[in-house]
Amino acid sequence: MRNATGTAPQALVIGGVRGIGRAVSCRLARDGFDIFATARADGEAAAATRELVTAAGRAFHLLTVDVRDASGIRRAYRPVWGDTEAPDVVVYNAGIARDNLFAFMEEADWHEVVDTDLNGFYRAVQPLIAGMIARRSGRIVAVSSVSGLTGQAGQVNYSAAKAGLIGAVKALAREVGRRKILVNAVAPGFITTEMTRDIPPDKVLPLVVQGRAGTADEVAGAVSFLCGPDSSYITGQVIAVNGGLWM
Repeated sequence: MRNATGTAPQALVIGGVRGIGRAVSCRLARDGFDIFATARADGEAAAATRELVTAAGRAFHLLTVDVRDASGIRRAYRPVWGDTEAPDVVVYNAGIARDNLFAFMEEADWHEVVDTDLNGFYRAVQPLIAGMIARRSGRIVAVSSVSGLTGQAGQVNYSAAKAGLIGAVKALAREVGRRKILVNAVAPGFITTEMTRDIPPDKVLPLVVQGRAGTADEVAGAVSFLCGPDSSYITGQVIAVNGGLWM
């Protein structure tokens, strides 16, 4: 795979070294992308992801950034893309959960989730839009959630942030579509990751038509499709990867 300049295409995966993010980084590497993955710190997760990406024959670059730090993001981007360029693909996967019933939710837990899951999308993606517009190409994929589609008790903050992400995707798709930039989202359901390890499966699986949890690789497959040639006429859409949890 080559981009318009004849070099290997680049994929930036925000939150790209754990869980779904790692699976996306590895899948896009197998698709032929050089990977730029962000994490708040270098460590075992980043090292493991680097090994998997390089084993697929692609370059791996770690950008240590916090999506709550706008100036830190710009400092990390500048040596790679300057102020006028951008990667071919951006996947926004940063997300946290601080679940509680709304009646008992602390204000800090509301703001922390919204600031990471939704506001981080602005900080991480907005600096790259001008470069995509100038190049007249690009793919942006946001990892939302089934909770952003249907709402979930105990997750008012998370559901609000993930629903806001879907709204941002749809509006941005309208803004940049004529510049050949495609903007979509995937909405995972109950996926086996660190984030869901404390959720009792017996409470969720009876609600899933397929009767099982999904895998990070299955979500990565949907992201791969949205970043590849077969989705060239798809924008402003949400692909639900939930096994029938919500239809």
